[in-house]
Amino acid sequence: MLYSFELSGEHSEIPAAEVLSVLSSHGLDYSVFDRYLNCLIVDIFSKDSAVSDDDIFLLMRNVMPDVLAMTHAISRVIDIVDVDEEVILSAAEKFNAADYLSADETFVVRAKRLGDNSVLKSVDLEGKIGGRIYRQGFRASLKNADVVFRLTLTDKAVFGILAAAVDRGAYEHRSPQKKPFFYPGVLMPRVARALSNIAGVKKGAVVVDPFCGTAGILLEAGLLGAKAIGVDAQEKIIIGADSNMGSYALSTGELLSKEERESGSDLVEYDLFVGDACGLPLKNEIADAIITDPPYGRSAAIKAKSLEYLYAESFKEMYRVLKREKKAVVVSEINVENFANAAGFEIQSVFKQRVHKSLTRTITVLKKL
Repeated sequence: MLYSFELSGEHSEIPAAEVLSVLSSHGLDYSVFDRYLNCLIVDIFSKDSAVSDDDIFLLMRNVMPDVLAMTHAISRVIDIVDVDEEVILSAAEKFNAADYLSADETFVVRAKRLGDNSVLKSVDLEGKIGGRIYRQGFRASLKNADVVFRLTLTDKAVFGILAAAVDRGAYEHRSPQKKPFFYPGVLMPRVARALSNIAGVKKGAVVVDPFCGTAGILLEAGLLGAKAIGVDAQEKIIIGADSNMGSYALSTGELLSKEERESGSDLVEYDLFVGDACGLPLKNEIADAIITDPPYGRSAAIKAKSLEYLYAESFKEMYRVLKREKKAVVVSEINVENFANAAGFEIQSVFKQRVHKSLTRTITVLKKL
């Protein structure tokens, strides 16, 4: 079954990588059908005969919106045609709405333009396609429709049934400056969540950040249901990280009241330690994933002999505590491939993310074989 994922324009590769990793984490098989501007088309299926197409649709509707950070909307694809009004309306004329609507269900058509498709007016297309469905005997409802038909205009016109829209605004409530403890230079929550997903984090996983800082990465991993373990060399930072980790509801990701925090319920599961990333206080192969943003040697306090020593030894430690066949995702301002190779990691992929004029992050995805 084909699904379309309307991706954010924050990065050319990371949003798609996040989607595919999440599908794998949830036990689904897939093949990439096509890739358009800010839109990924994936054929999703399961080799488990007990998992039906309806089960997959429910997963897209009920689970994926709370997991994905760099996707705007998910739709089950009905048809893909050229971006031309006559072609689109011709396809809508042939479309049998009864395959997707029952007699008592209402519908609405919504169109979304990705990129510059200004030659086509979305509202006009919504009305014209809706009219064709209406003439097949179905009732429209602009509010609270049972079924939302989605027309995504990108390099192609992708017509489908909306499975879910992602509330990306939820991440803004956890932006660094709104947290109980703030320290400059940390990753934004959407990026931290996307990297957690790329690392394969899921419920019950053990996630380690050996340079946890204020715990921005660990919080997003913990909200996915993982047990988060963080280490940092500075006690004051660990105290602040503890405040951040214990201030958000596991069920909603929202800031807890003082009374709710003190009750100890609905909290992310985590442990934090003051320690040295070059000698982690953890057992061998305890981690299902490692996600970290090591210091670059500029404003960060480094207690190691040198930055090179810090990276070399910490990569050895990350390799030691990570389980085999699991991933580590490392964010750095410098190229870390030599350190990763020396520690024994296989390099899976490398992404570059331009933050501002003077800072480009390198995101390196590693695997322990």
